Amino acid sequence: MTAKEYLSQAYHIDERIESKLLQIESLKSLATRVTSVFSDIPNSSTSDNHRLEKIIADIIDLENEILNDVNELVKSKRKVNSIINFVENPEHRTILEMRYLSFKNWESIAIELSLDLRWIYRLHSRALADVQKFIDNFNNTPLKAIESH
Repeated sequence: MTAKEYLSQAYHIDERIESKLLQIESLKSLATRVTSVFSDIPNSSTSDNHRLEKIIADIIDLENEILNDVNELVKSKRKVNSIINFVENPEHRTILEMRYLSFKNWESIAIELSLDLRWIYRLHSRALADVQKFIDNFNNTPLKAIESH
């Protein structure tokens, strides 16, 4: 696994959570559109009730999945942070934290650090090389030992 892949794990989990939150909003919108139709002809509202129950059950399932994903995200961020803490250069560490823990885009990082965007890319490349060296050196070390540092 490359340094970039390792550091990007939390971002992918965060994206998955965002996707599920959008799905919940869509289901809630759908649930509010399930209404009774008033007419003189007797109609069984059972199908609408079952449909609404299904939507509510889907929302609850997604919310449970999100809770699990949030727990996974917290663990992933801890692992990523523990690896970043091994980077000695504070400027490299800051860029890695902003990118892989705060999920900021390159332009925001450059503005916040008052640095040229191209220089941010160079520093990021160097920081990734530092992380890759660490990963390569400890490739056979159990992750628990690395995380406990």
